Amino acid sequence: MPYGYYQFVRLSTFIMFLALAFQENEKRKTLTMLLCIGFAILLNPVLKVHFTRAVWNVIDVCIACFVAGWLITDVIMDRKSKT
Repeated sequence: MPYGYYQFVRLSTFIMFLALAFQENEKRKTLTMLLCIGFAILLNPVLKVHFTRAVWNVIDVCIACFVAGWLITDVIMDRKSKT
């Protein structure tokens, strides 16, 4: 993939995690907010953190698992609150 694609992904995930951190701060969920801020710092497009490809692969899988688990628990909690 072209380098611009990876820059776009870094910028979009940075913005997404900052927005999610703000949203979690309003809900008073401190741990989730801090994780989102940490991910935003790690993926920021300005001051890039340099790791090897293998380390980035592990980080990407961890972030994907966190987001998937977060979505699943939110859907479950939303369904429980509606019934």
